[in-house]
Amino acid sequence: MDLYEYQGKQYFARYGIPTSPGAEADSVEEALEVAARIGYPVVLKAQVKVGGRGKAGGIKLAAGAEEVREHAAAILGMDIKGHTVHRLWIERSSEISREWYASFTLDRSAKKHLCMLSAKGGVDIEEVAASDPDAIVRRHIDPVEGLSAAQAADLVARAGLVEGLDEAEASSVSTQAAELLVKLYTCYVEGDCDLAEINPLILTTDGRVHALDAKVTLDDNASFRHADWADMAATDDMDERERLAREKGLQYVGLDGFVGIIANGAGLAMSTCDVVEQVGGEPANFLDIGGGANADQMANALEVINSDPKVRSIFINIFGGITRGEEVANGIVQALDRVELKAPIVIRLDGTNAEEGRSILAQEAAGRILSSPTMIEAARKAAELAGEPRVRTGGTSREGSVR
Repeated sequence: MDLYEYQGKQYFARYGIPTSPGAEADSVEEALEVAARIGYPVVLKAQVKVGGRGKAGGIKLAAGAEEVREHAAAILGMDIKGHTVHRLWIERSSEISREWYASFTLDRSAKKHLCMLSAKGGVDIEEVAASDPDAIVRRHIDPVEGLSAAQAADLVARAGLVEGLDEAEASSVSTQAAELLVKLYTCYVEGDCDLAEINPLILTTDGRVHALDAKVTLDDNASFRHADWADMAATDDMDERERLAREKGLQYVGLDGFVGIIANGAGLAMSTCDVVEQVGGEPANFLDIGGGANADQMANALEVINSDPKVRSIFINIFGGITRGEEVANGIVQALDRVELKAPIVIRLDGTNAEEGRSILAQEAAGRILSSPTMIEAARKAAELAGEPRVRTGGTSREGSVR
């Protein structure tokens, strides 16, 4: 679950990470009240889960009440890359001396936590990685040992955060930055984050180090340990498909196409979306039902797909591993009896006992589904059922946003 900036800063505050004083506002009147309370000048920030807010006009500086009124009225209701602004974060503006970057995430290949720190903050870290990779200092952290104060100080030194400062200021700033890194790591681990990122982490002109922005992604698998996460999730600007999927415990991302996708496993679901595009179709979603494919899971998945009025065909792509093919087939048959479908279904079933599974589907679901032994053939059928395939010129039409 991605948090809004204001939620991320509130999450940081739990772990003692300093941020600019501020509060959220949902109307022009609330914005005026917040600004008067925290003191001018203030910065108004659109709360959307997408990058490019500043270029879109979603971040504005206000020196007084009239400017707050003007900017709040303009930003609330603004569309930023398909996201409508319903809430503002208003904070006291900061006099910035330096901008840095700091983050913690999981390096799955190394099976360790990864810290990234750079003296080049305030811009997309991907741009820094491409143009000046040596400007990013990386350190793997053993989850058992954690991050020590000495290791944090070493990171600060290696990243060159205090280069050019006089000795006294360098000592103070280095200590503050190292302490903040330890707190950010604690937030990342104890707060069950997939990502805890500050960009920019700033040094103010009066020598204070604090987080000017917050990007936090929480690990949904740890939600049972955090009852308050439900309140944060309730503020999410999801469409009805995604809300229904979350209620049913499914991993779902809505897209803009016409072929509904159901697969068991995130990798297979992503590959299925790609193959549908390769044959000229347009995936309507990414939906991962997990390692199994029993009747309840399949019925829930079909109900979510059914809720999308744009879906013209459904492609179920299941690879039986531990879950055997006949179990998958029986689950699909039972699910078909429980959900009244609006679109034709194409099924590709492979893996353990796939032949037995296909036989069950042929006997029990004849006339209700089309079956194909290969992913590419099934994708073509699903795309054809959804409408005329598009002419492809190579590549993929799906886009993602890192921020």
